[in-house]
Amino acid sequence: MNTPVAVVGAGPYGLSAAAHLRARGLPVRVFGQPMVSWRAQMPAGMLLTSTPAASSIDVPQPGHGLGDFCAATGEGPYESDWDLVPVESFVRYGQWVQQRLVPDLEQVRVVSVDRRADGFELKLDSGEQVGARAVVVATGLSGLAQLPPELAAAIPDGPSATGPVSHSSQHHDLAALAGRSVVVIGAGQSALESAVLLAEAGAESVRVVARGPGAVGFGAPPDRQPRLRPSSPFGNAWSLYALSHHAGAFRRLPVPARRYLVRRVLGPRGAWWLRDRFTGRVQVTQGRRIVRATVRDGRPVLALRGADGQGGELVADHVLAATGYRMDLAALDFLGQGLRTGIVTRAGGPLLTAGFRSSVPGLYFTGLPAAASFGPVLRFVCGTEFASPRLARAVARAYG
Repeated sequence: MNTPVAVVGAGPYGLSAAAHLRARGLPVRVFGQPMVSWRAQMPAGMLLTSTPAASSIDVPQPGHGLGDFCAATGEGPYESDWDLVPVESFVRYGQWVQQRLVPDLEQVRVVSVDRRADGFELKLDSGEQVGARAVVVATGLSGLAQLPPELAAAIPDGPSATGPVSHSSQHHDLAALAGRSVVVIGAGQSALESAVLLAEAGAESVRVVARGPGAVGFGAPPDRQPRLRPSSPFGNAWSLYALSHHAGAFRRLPVPARRYLVRRVLGPRGAWWLRDRFTGRVQVTQGRRIVRATVRDGRPVLALRGADGQGGELVADHVLAATGYRMDLAALDFLGQGLRTGIVTRAGGPLLTAGFRSSVPGLYFTGLPAAASFGPVLRFVCGTEFASPRLARAVARAYG
């Protein structure tokens, strides 16, 4: 017997979508480990870049915001723009939402999703086969880590937390690199915060390598942001306000504009509260890109070059690529090959309707995969407020 809707993923977007779908009376089965990307792929000690007001998982049932969690559990409180939310608290908040609204979460892995005549067939690692009329993909960051090709070429077996090169998503505890010299690739929040956490965890030396020619940048604290510009979860600016509050209009922009905005509008820079912890503790090499990477006697060696043609080598005990995530349909290998070939892509992600449906009838995407259609707000928790009600309304119209 078919389940009307299957949700694959139990992070903020999966939980939010499931809650909205159930509020519309749709039977839903939800598969995945609760908050797994946040639990396993974020370093201990990390702080959220979004303010507390922008860090709630959107659900239709009142009493499930971050502030409600704090009141119920005694954590926090996280109230003002000056309050910083630790990733560990946010994980507990997400688990609290799951236990209250999706208590029947099935903590199994979806091995494959394929089309069949009356919808879709999902195979689970438990051996069960599940039929569904509609599938919502909300798998978060899993499988989407981006590694510069020059680094990838140096490690045929792929990045590894215990090897010479890793991606930041492979480290939950950066203390494992204590006593070692580490080069961090990147200039965004992930890179700069990882560098600080490494230094604080006892790394012998930490150096950030950034391609941009300017100095490593940090945002302005709340009391120094422009007051005559509208506020958004990411700061006070007209562009940020438009991307946050008018995400529906984003999909009408030309493809090159959408691709540029998704990749560039919110970075690269660090959060305002990171500056003091970074300055004087982390070395910076800026205006240099990696042209070649090798491993010599077990240690990574980076050949660098700048726009001026000048270069040099960096040798370290470990290279940490904090180079973010990029949507890649091929990485969602649980989607059958026949299903993936039917998904039309634009601007680096699946082309979605206003209701988050892909070109394959019945197949929906939310979270990071939807950023190419609706903008960078879909890369953040606050994007659940835009995405989930619209997705649930569209699914209910088609399958309710």
